[in-house]
Parts: sequence; structure tokens; C-alpha cells
Amino acid sequence: MADEPLVLGIETSCDETGIGIVRGHTLLANTIASSMEEHARFGGVVPEVASRAHLEAMTPTIESALATAGVKLTDIDAIAVTAGPGLAGALLVGVAAAKAYSLGLGVPLYGVNHLAAHVAVDQLEHGPLPKPCIALLVSGGHSSLLLVPDVAEDVISLGSTVDDAAGEAFDKVARVLGLPFPGGPHIDRAAVAGDGAAITFPRGKIDDGTFDFSFSGLKTAVARWVEAKEAAGQSIHVPDVAASFQEAVVDVLTRKALQACKKYDVHDLLIGGGVAANSRLRALAQERCDKAGVRLRVPRPGLCTDNGAMVATLGSDLVSAGITPSTLELPADSSLPITTVHV
Repeated sequence: MADEPLVLGIETSCDETGIGIVRGHTLLANTIASSMEEHARFGGVVPEVASRAHLEAMTPTIESALATAGVKLTDIDAIAVTAGPGLAGALLVGVAAAKAYSLGLGVPLYGVNHLAAHVAVDQLEHGPLPKPCIALLVSGGHSSLLLVPDVAEDVISLGSTVDDAAGEAFDKVARVLGLPFPGGPHIDRAAVAGDGAAITFPRGKIDDGTFDFSFSGLKTAVARWVEAKEAAGQSIHVPDVAASFQEAVVDVLTRKALQACKKYDVHDLLIGGGVAANSRLRALAQERCDKAGVRLRVPRPGLCTDNGAMVATLGSDLVSAGITPSTLELPADSSLPITTVHV
């Protein structure tokens, strides 16, 4: 295999069929087929709908990625696939497809951790990861703080969400405010015209001495505030509510991330996951990192949301590190722990 392997990555952990192709750390294709519109009328992702959408999208999305990359399927050196965590049925579609391609092409198979892949993808934009770095991963299903000595072999969990993840809280608050699903982008846009200091919402677990997160109480506080205003016949200024809620979330996220950098004497912070596309999170993180002397790395928004490129990148790292490939008994594990980078 070449020093820079040509790796195809398959991501099906939730509602997006992501196919990525990389050569080493050079991105050749990042093709996504999303079933988001099919879920929007339900106000959230429906697992069975997502699984069926992955089945329908798999082959055409792979063909599209190959055409974009300008390579043939027979050129691929290795297949990487998200083995977990995620929705069980959705993961099974991706894992089954990856096994079939691996067996048919006679190339190695690598089952990878979805969260570790969110860390690895930044290398496509900013080069090799510092060793170690602190990673803050924020998405619809996960809010995690990680110490990453080596993304291909050693990821240490420092803290995670104890209830609602940040992205989940964005979706639920958006529903309260009458904004469409998914809530994150719509709250971000509404907040531009609002005042983040207009309403003081609670900051869960902000000074509890841990690196865990809790956003359920914040979500409930926003809902109760809106209900009280409506019961009193008062108008709701959505931009102010959106901005104040958003400020509470990003305050907790960035504060804990910088606390972790200080405690472990790490000078590089990486932020990944879908919520990393949030403009206020990026701005506040940069402001606080500058003051603390910490270097901030955040991938461009298209690499923050779930995608195949991140899976392919981690797969490339595993190949280059000489990690033993997965077997055809590779399971789909919906609760795969972050400390298990490769299955």
C-alpha cells in the first residue's frame, strides 16, 4: 500500500449518508445524501426512516464520490466505516455495505469511532494534530471533552453530557420558539438580531469541578420563561431568547474546554461536531483561547457536520499507523465508547 493510502469512508450514524475519499490527508471527495427533510415533519430524526434512506442512498452516493474524486472503485486501498456510536439500524447499513466492498475489492476494513473521526477530520484543513490536544465535540447526540494524545490510538474521555446534548437542546428550544428543525442553524441566525445578555438563563454544572455537561435544565428554563410570558399576554422577542439561550450554551462549553486545557497543560483546543458550525461558539472560543494563550482549531462548517471525509481520514491514520484491520465480524455498536477508536 502507498505511503498515502487512498481510503473510502462510509458514515451512516444518523440521518446523513456520508461518503468521503482521501489520499492521506488530502480530501478528494466529500459527498453527502441527507434525509433531513424526511424527518423535519416529525420534529426529529426517526431511526427507521433514516435506515431506509441510507439503503437507498448508499450506492449512488458512493458512485458520486468516486466521480468527484476522479478514481475508480478498484483504486481504493482501504474501506473505513463508522461502527458506532449512533442509531443501531443506521449503523448496520453502513457496516454491512463496508464489509461487502471490503470483501469484493479484497482491501482491508477499518471500523472506527464516530467521535474520534470528528477529531481526525480537522487534519484535512489544518494539518497533523498536535500531540496532545484537547477536543470539544458538540453535536445533536454528544457533548464531550476529550484529551487526545494520539487520535489513531489513544483518546481519553474527560467529561460528557449527563442528559441533553448541546445540539439536542438547540432543537428543543427551537421548537419552543416556533423555529424549524434542525434548530441549531435557525437559532444561530435568529440570535444575530438579539441580545445575548437580555435574559439570564442558567449555566448547568458550570462550576461543579467536573468536565461533564448538562443542558436539560437550560432547555426547561427557556420553555418556562416563554410559557410565563405567553400566560401574561406579553410578546416574545425571539431573537433575544435565541441569543440568550445560545450564550448560555457556548459559555459553558468554552469555559469547561479552557479549564481542561489549563488542568492538563495543553495549548491546543480542537472543536468539532455539528454545533461547532455555530458562529457564536466559534467567536467566543477564539476570544477565550486568545486570552489564555491556547491555539484554536475548528474545521470549516462542512467538515463539522457528520460526513464521510472524517471517517476516511481516521481510516487513513489507522492504515498509516499500521493498525490491524477489522475482521468481517465487525459489529455495529450504538453505544461504542470514545476510548475505543478502532473496532
